[in-house]
Amino acid sequence: MQKTYYPKPSEVTHDWYVVDAAGQNLGRFTTQVARLLLGKNKPQFTPGVDTGDFVIIVNAEKIAVTGKKLDDKFYYRHSGYPGGLKQISLRDQLERFPERVIRSAVWGMLPHNRYGRKLMKKLKIYTGPDHPHAAQKPQTLVLEAGRQSD
Repeated sequence: MQKTYYPKPSEVTHDWYVVDAAGQNLGRFTTQVARLLLGKNKPQFTPGVDTGDFVIIVNAEKIAVTGKKLDDKFYYRHSGYPGGLKQISLRDQLERFPERVIRSAVWGMLPHNRYGRKLMKKLKIYTGPDHPHAAQKPQTLVLEAGRQSD
């Protein structure tokens, strides 16, 4: 009888990748980032085991969206008080806090539990082309741009 393979923490390597978001489609880009965080690109992937890599996203302000999402998509938050619902459009959110747009999209694709929160700590997002993680010697990874519709 063959035993089921279960990766031990000492067997798993966590690589660092730098990904450029300039000109990438938001949804297609974040699905690939979520796959890297989960470790689905590795042969030893096991659900619920942290086999994923660290991902550094640069140029977050240059992410692209298609259609009328810039004006039709809203992000909501609530202060906890009656009438405290606040909303901000995708266009305004991209101008003020572009890293929150990507963080929200990736979070929606990860498990919503302590495992997902652990994975989100491995995601680093920067609005410009520079990042402070040179000591980790990250590899530059070019993600497929996917299909662009105008």
